Amino acid sequence: MAAPTLFPESGFRRLRLDIAYDGTHFFGWATQPGHRTLQDLIEEAISRISQTNIDSIVAGRTDAGVHATGQVIHVDVPDAMFERDLTYLDLRYKLNRILDEDVRIMNVSDAPEGFHARFSALRRYYSYKILDNNDVIAPLSRHDVASWYRPLNADRMNEASALLLGHHDFAAFCKFKVGGTTIRTLEKYEWHRSDEGLLVADVVADAFCYSMVRNLVGAVVCVADGRQSPAWIAQLLANKERVSDSLVFPARGLTLYQVDYPNNDQLLERAKITVAKRG
Repeated sequence: MAAPTLFPESGFRRLRLDIAYDGTHFFGWATQPGHRTLQDLIEEAISRISQTNIDSIVAGRTDAGVHATGQVIHVDVPDAMFERDLTYLDLRYKLNRILDEDVRIMNVSDAPEGFHARFSALRRYYSYKILDNNDVIAPLSRHDVASWYRPLNADRMNEASALLLGHHDFAAFCKFKVGGTTIRTLEKYEWHRSDEGLLVADVVADAFCYSMVRNLVGAVVCVADGRQSPAWIAQLLANKERVSDSLVFPARGLTLYQVDYPNNDQLLERAKITVAKRG
């Protein structure tokens, strides 16, 4: 892994951008030739305004179809951009005028010294929504909620989810990626029934590997609808036995809603620790 750029070059400043998007018509965050991606659209918009080729660093590289209300990126932009009395509010306005309506820049601010959107992050928060028992999803929710044809027991889901908490090798729940690690710390995985009748999961970890949350959801649903016992979850985790792709839940129910960072004086140290773990 190449060493991350922890500080902007001379003549540049680092900005933090908070972003929300409907991931339905995106092929995920990361650039992929021939596909519409969030990275391409956002970098192109910033590059147009800065008149410089801009690279972004994202907190969580969401998969195709996954949404976000609390995504975070950083970009290093030339100071010369702001010599024409351009404010951060102006920049947000200009970017949102350029971008398609399914992605919005919610805030632009100075990144504190040592801030790295990916490596300084302490944890990421996702939610997952399911409407079970073959109930009808309202049209305005169709891109935000997954459906399931059997009734699901929330208590049984939480019993299974609790077995996954902690620091583990989640190889059973991650798609293989060359050079990537599947060791993660799952801090929270809890389900509740909303007032609208949805089953909603809060899933929090230091980081997530490719397709991990949707694999975790699919495995727990197998327990909740009676096909498997909770012990099956523990066996998958211990044996690192890959969950069948047929159990992976769809992207549309998944939303990244928050990223936590340490205090400003600990950002650089956190980034160094994360890089060492990933190396």
